Amino acid sequence: MKKIITSKNAPAPIGPYSHAVLKGNTLFISGQVAKHPHTGELILSDIKLETKQVMENIKNILNDAGMDFSNVCKASIFMIDMKDFAMVNEVYGSYFTSDYPARETVQVSKLPLNVNVEISVIAIL
Repeated sequence: MKKIITSKNAPAPIGPYSHAVLKGNTLFISGQVAKHPHTGELILSDIKLETKQVMENIKNILNDAGMDFSNVCKASIFMIDMKDFAMVNEVYGSYFTSDYPARETVQVSKLPLNVNVEISVIAIL
């Protein structure tokens, strides 16, 4: 049995997908972009601010599922330009204290809503 996780503290999905799906003790969070959950505003002016909003959206979904970043075991980062890698990595890393999750970072040609970064995670209770 899977449980759909919908967060009032994350931006509404822009397609036929859920914020997250909980299957057993594993939470699969869909890719998040820098859309403010309450205003719908896209934050694209600064890659650090953009990444921070992405991570805040993930944090809110984790919290609504009864988890936090210590539960994250795997992350996938999709970026438009690897020249921003160090700045994205700095912000991303600030959300973890130790026992960092497995991760890949991939440069892509385009992302939804023309954002610069999208991140998805898998977390386990």
